[in-house]
Amino acid sequence: MASKIEFVEFIADQLKGAGTITYKKMFGEYGLYCDGKIFAVICDNQLYIKITEAGRKICPGLEEAPPYEGAKNYLLVEDTEDRERLTKLVTVTCEELPQPKPKKKGKKQTPVVS
Repeated sequence: MASKIEFVEFIADQLKGAGTITYKKMFGEYGLYCDGKIFAVICDNQLYIKITEAGRKICPGLEEAPPYEGAKNYLLVEDTEDRERLTKLVTVTCEELPQPKPKKKGKKQTPVVS
């Protein structure tokens, strides 16, 4: 079941205190970004946040589960109404995640001479 855009927009609004929150449709679901870092996915209208040590300390009771078959585990956040707790979790998670690698510009292909 694909996630509804209304749920994605609700989550983005809940997290606006964590930074610039954006989202991108990916494989029928959504990736969430904070200040350019991907930190979570939304699958089947459920929020999954990348696991970090800081995130585990803030929310030690969250279940770890894969967002889709074959994926590694994320923290499954079921209580998305608590804006303050959610913002804190995302803030500490994003602080621990590495900066995204700069995108490489397309290489010009060298013509093959025969």
